[in-house]
Amino acid sequence: MFNRLLDRLEETLIVSFMGVATLLTFVAVVLRYTTGAGISWAQELTIYLFIWMAKFGAAYGVRTGIHIGVDVLVRKLGPRHRRAMVLVGLALGAFFTAVVALLGVKFVYFIHHTGQRAPDLDWPMWVVYLAVPLGSALMCYRFLQAMVGYVKTGRLPGHAHGEAEEQQ
Repeated sequence: MFNRLLDRLEETLIVSFMGVATLLTFVAVVLRYTTGAGISWAQELTIYLFIWMAKFGAAYGVRTGIHIGVDVLVRKLGPRHRRAMVLVGLALGAFFTAVVALLGVKFVYFIHHTGQRAPDLDWPMWVVYLAVPLGSALMCYRFLQAMVGYVKTGRLPGHAHGEAEEQQ
């Protein structure tokens, strides 16, 4: 139940961020070329929306198995070594994203205490930078989720049956 809710929230956020950024950019360009006046904060908000989309999109990539991976060497290994290498890769992904999430929390805390604000939107910058710890924590969770699934089933997310069985 929790994972289904998290999946839907993740997908809704990604689509919303992308949709709002696209619509905002379109409206800003149309206004600039038809009235000569643009939306002064549109570019800044679009950048922030794409940052948030990218962070949550990376977690989505891990969950669905579409994240970039280099497995040429791993595929040449025997089943036992292949399994070990896949688990090491997933563990390292979880470790790295956990470290980024923790460092992101420290950075957000620091930025919060500096009082920095976005130049055009006048939003607190710590809100913008929250994308780093939140997206990285979600990505870490997705790596751990993939690892547990791989241990239980021998399959990685998004791989075809024949391909997944070959990876065992």
